[in-house]
Amino acid sequence: MNIATQAAQIGLEWDTRTGAVSVPIYQSATFRHPGLGQSTGYDYSRSGNPTRQALEEGIARLDGAARGFAYSSGMAAITSLLLLFRSGDHIIVTEDLYGGTYRLFEQIFQQFGLEFSYVDTSDNSLVEAAIRPNTKALFIESLTNPLLKVADISYLSALSKSKDLLCIVDNTFLTPYLLRPLELGADIAIYSGSKYLSGHNDTICGLVTVKDPILAEKVYFHQNGAGAILGPQDSWLTIRGIKTLSIRLDRQQENAFLLAKWLEKNAQVAKVYYPGLENHPGHDLQKSQADGFGAMIAFEVISHELVEKLLLRTELISFAESLGGVETLMTFPAVQTHADIEPAKREALGINNRLLRLSVGIENINDLIADLQQAFAAEA
Repeated sequence: MNIATQAAQIGLEWDTRTGAVSVPIYQSATFRHPGLGQSTGYDYSRSGNPTRQALEEGIARLDGAARGFAYSSGMAAITSLLLLFRSGDHIIVTEDLYGGTYRLFEQIFQQFGLEFSYVDTSDNSLVEAAIRPNTKALFIESLTNPLLKVADISYLSALSKSKDLLCIVDNTFLTPYLLRPLELGADIAIYSGSKYLSGHNDTICGLVTVKDPILAEKVYFHQNGAGAILGPQDSWLTIRGIKTLSIRLDRQQENAFLLAKWLEKNAQVAKVYYPGLENHPGHDLQKSQADGFGAMIAFEVISHELVEKLLLRTELISFAESLGGVETLMTFPAVQTHADIEPAKREALGINNRLLRLSVGIENINDLIADLQQAFAAEA
């Protein structure tokens, strides 16, 4: 069955008693037992809630996973996964990753003895060279944030398996609609469900899918034990968002490609990062392993003065953090999403004071281009 159909049908089979097409919101903290030593399958909502379970089973099906898990945020999902590791364990990480993930690793989990090495995961040889005797996992972003580098997930998954490492893929930018990491050999996929999966900038959510049932039981133990679970209302909102994932992403990708081509021709733009462009270094790899290129664009303008001009003069495009919603958003990574990365490291990575990131929405493309055009042309 096509993944677009699966997404549209998520949760439809859930309420067999009433036949409700929309998954009910089970706003209950606890559940009554039918008898001594008996359970309906639900006891306490931290351990399991029917609305959350509908979402978890749905995302597992989309990713081809043994189980799925829903958390109170994407960062809560990553935090819970890090509980799989012990002091002294070493993890190889994508170097230009989301700044919040970097902050979590460097400022929180390092104090508990976890070690992290940051490498360009679009270069397989660098990943292999970074493996140590105490390396336990590879944590990669399928498309990096914000520079949109492409990782060869099949190769890195096979490398991880040969070295007895877990391969964890943050697939937020692409979603299962465009890329399914577990099908390419990864062990775990992570999503900030706040982004494309929910799709309307109204929900904070984290999702995890796990391929192996035994590993999934360990992940569930930590989800239940640490308790950073997603509530039923936000579970329902995420289910509702996933139903329109395919049509939203189709439109967003179409817009992103046209915007990237327009930016390439703009004399005030020095560089455009978008894997859908044929001159992007990861274009062919992305074409071979995914069903699309996503709807994120990064671009570097020719002067820092243009940054503030664009952020404040656009009228349709909002100057706001986050991504993946139906509205087009623009951010300045150096002072927003990646502010917790040291300035020298940011500059070395290319996250400089001229780099902007666009999350392209579903608006009419002519209106988006006109908005950028007038912002570039506006008087200082």
